[in-house]
Amino acid sequence: MSSNSERLQRESITSGGRKQQCENQTVVNPVSLHPPAKRHRMNVKAESGQEEKRANFSALGNSNGALLKMPTNNLAAKPGDIKKLVIKNFKSKPVLPENYQERTWEKLEKAVVAIQTSKSIAYSLEELYQAVENLCSHKMDSQLYSKLYALTEAHVKSNIEPFLADTMDKLVYLKNMNGCWQSHCQLMIMIRSIFLYLDRTYVLQNPTVHSIWDMGLDLFRKHIALNILVQKRTVDGLLILIEKERTGDTVDRTLLKNLLRMLSDLQIYQLAFEDKFLVATRQLYQAEGQRMMQELDVPEYLQHADKRLAEENERLLHYLDPSTKPQLIYTVEKQLLSEHLTGILQKGLDSLLEENRLADLQLLYGLFSRVKNGTAELCSNFNGYIKKKGRTIVIDPEKDKSLVQDLLDFKDKMDNIVNSCFEHNDKFVNSLREAFEFFINQRANKPAELIAKYVDLKLRAGNKEATEEELEQILDKIMVLFRFIHGKDVFEAFYKKDLAKRLLVGKSASVDAEKSMLSKLKQECGGGFTSKLEGMFKDMELSKDINIAFKQHLVGQEKDYNTNIDLTVNILTMGYWPTYPIMDVTMPLQLVALQGLFSKFYLAKHSGRKLQWQPTLGHCVLKAVFDQGPKDLQVSLFQALVLLLFNQKDTLAFEDVKSLSNIEDGELRRTLQSLACGKARVITKIPKGREIEDGDRFQFNNEFTNKLFRIKINQIQMKETTEEQKATEERVYQDRQYQIDAAIVRIMKMRKTLSHNLLISELYKQLTFPVKPADLKKRIESLIDRDYMERDKDNQNQYNYVA
Repeated sequence: MSSNSERLQRESITSGGRKQQCENQTVVNPVSLHPPAKRHRMNVKAESGQEEKRANFSALGNSNGALLKMPTNNLAAKPGDIKKLVIKNFKSKPVLPENYQERTWEKLEKAVVAIQTSKSIAYSLEELYQAVENLCSHKMDSQLYSKLYALTEAHVKSNIEPFLADTMDKLVYLKNMNGCWQSHCQLMIMIRSIFLYLDRTYVLQNPTVHSIWDMGLDLFRKHIALNILVQKRTVDGLLILIEKERTGDTVDRTLLKNLLRMLSDLQIYQLAFEDKFLVATRQLYQAEGQRMMQELDVPEYLQHADKRLAEENERLLHYLDPSTKPQLIYTVEKQLLSEHLTGILQKGLDSLLEENRLADLQLLYGLFSRVKNGTAELCSNFNGYIKKKGRTIVIDPEKDKSLVQDLLDFKDKMDNIVNSCFEHNDKFVNSLREAFEFFINQRANKPAELIAKYVDLKLRAGNKEATEEELEQILDKIMVLFRFIHGKDVFEAFYKKDLAKRLLVGKSASVDAEKSMLSKLKQECGGGFTSKLEGMFKDMELSKDINIAFKQHLVGQEKDYNTNIDLTVNILTMGYWPTYPIMDVTMPLQLVALQGLFSKFYLAKHSGRKLQWQPTLGHCVLKAVFDQGPKDLQVSLFQALVLLLFNQKDTLAFEDVKSLSNIEDGELRRTLQSLACGKARVITKIPKGREIEDGDRFQFNNEFTNKLFRIKINQIQMKETTEEQKATEERVYQDRQYQIDAAIVRIMKMRKTLSHNLLISELYKQLTFPVKPADLKKRIESLIDRDYMERDKDNQNQYNYVA
């Protein structure tokens, strides 16, 4: 049965069902240039009285062949009857004609030569294809392949001669080489179409044998492409064309693409071209990078480098082999970027940051991200710039007035650069944070103090420059600066003092904003940090209830007290509020009487408590009558005491005012200065001048005019004096000493015995403010003197806790 199957595969049915038959002639079916891999053929013989026909030559080669035989009575079959095919063996074995192989090869050879010489083929392609198939079917495929190989090799060898001449122009040479290659590819395609059956049978069955296409490539590579002279001229020509394109000339990219693809197809691209191309690329960009770094500014150089990288990527897209990309791009990046990282950063980074050139910084980051250590170097220099620039803001005392605003603006600017130019890279975010923390603490305590004062400025009444939402954003930004400072206790001290003034003088812009700031501080530093500040708010709320109760108490009194004075008293818990100097001043009798009533009322409800009147932060509204008409003057208590003296006399000497008011000398001079030398001059100074001197005289200004009815005269309490600032700093210093002492005792009590270095190390871990080793040593000596601890007798560098 197997022999019959083989015979069925070798017999053919002609197109349209018609059989063509002739002695010593092959039946040819009209087929395409590339026939299918398997074709089933059989000879059909009908027993209907017709003459028996011979099988064609495609059926020769098997003695056990078969014929398909239909029943003789098929003509009488009725429609719908099943027709049966009967398979029988051939009666005789088909035999090849004499010299069939030689004649067939001669025919094929003529066809191949015609293709190679661009002449017309005398035979149809189907006829040639069938001839190849017949030879292969009769075990002549090996000889056929060898003859085709020799014929192709001879043709390829004949094509090298023109390329060995010296007179040819390089461009013409490349074009001729391209023409030779394209012609070779075309003729190999046509030859393969004829010998396709050989390619699909013999070649597939012999793994060591090249396919016809690969054979053509191998011969072209062996006899043309690997010729040292031909290869050198071709590659040199390609490199010259690419160099011309890099310098701006227009070149034939199609020619480049074809020849480079030729090298790839021949598998000599890397060996013959790529290595030399990369060397030429390195040399070009090495020289160009050094030259451009001297000639161009950093932004222009970055744009040039970016342009060059884009051009090389375009070459990869158009004609270079994709395998070249990693090494090519690496070479360009190395020569234009890696070799000049330090030079680019030193030459232009500071100016780009200073001028806020976002587009250039974005390009810089993008280019530096491409090379090894690029972002690390950029981040390091970015950090250095922030430290250098920030230090100039913090260190200069002349810039103290604008220090906090400058820091906020600088932080916004750097944040914007990190987010928009550096892709919010975590390394840059952390570097920015570290740099700010470094430079802001280069000047101990002062930034913390100025941040507290800035908050006071924003939360103080009269700040109309921001809405509630904007104020909230400002507070959030201030909290960012607050996190950077080490001396948070300094901030607390000044913030506490300024908050007290705002609350007591009634100059807080918004209670909600005050509590929002308090909440932010609590979230950042914990409840211990804000406990006293929260106590101040509680005191103010309790004071409101006490004042309401006191006024109701006065209404219920039978005796008619002077009701022209509306007294409001704030009861302050001493531990919560800043410490104010006790100042004994001469108060008007009516006010003294009201103070007595309040003390009696309060102590009756809260026995055991002690009230101490503090006039420093008192404020009043006085009704004054001028020639222009009555006015309400909003003044401090000290200003009110001075103005009330002019109810007795129109003119008073400085010494008279001092003796009658009993106000401290410096405070009195500042008070008189605010009344006589400010914008609202309700008294006049004789002689005129800015400073208050002994012997100066003051007169009530009846001619005072102002378009407003209620006039706020600058209240000296809202301006911090130098003495107050020094006192606050001294309190912070004292508090720090107490904290150091407590930390030392706490550590020694737990450890019992500790060396000096370990004790210092433990203290640095526990203390939340910056401190010098010398200060710690002083506190240790103080505790030794007070017998809290002692030096070890055998080791002076060792401390022992004294129980």
